[in-house]
Amino acid sequence: MPEPQLSVRSARARQLAHELAKRERRTVAEIVERALEEYAAHQTGRVPAAEFYTELNRRFATNLDLEEVLRAERRAHAGVDL
Repeated sequence: MPEPQLSVRSARARQLAHELAKRERRTVAEIVERALEEYAAHQTGRVPAAEFYTELNRRFATNLDLEEVLRAERRAHAGVDL
């Protein structure tokens, strides 16, 4: 039974796959499989940054007056002890 084939229309992707296959002494199919597996592993469970920060802000945001917090905690330094 013949192996399934992947058609790549991007000349750059094809060139990269062939260069990596030659350098790694692997088949183009192995290079493509490993690249797609790595991509899938990194993308699992990810959401766009804007959505992530919007949700983070919605769930955990508190309204603080940072100037007020700094003024309340500010203490004068006694100076250098000679």
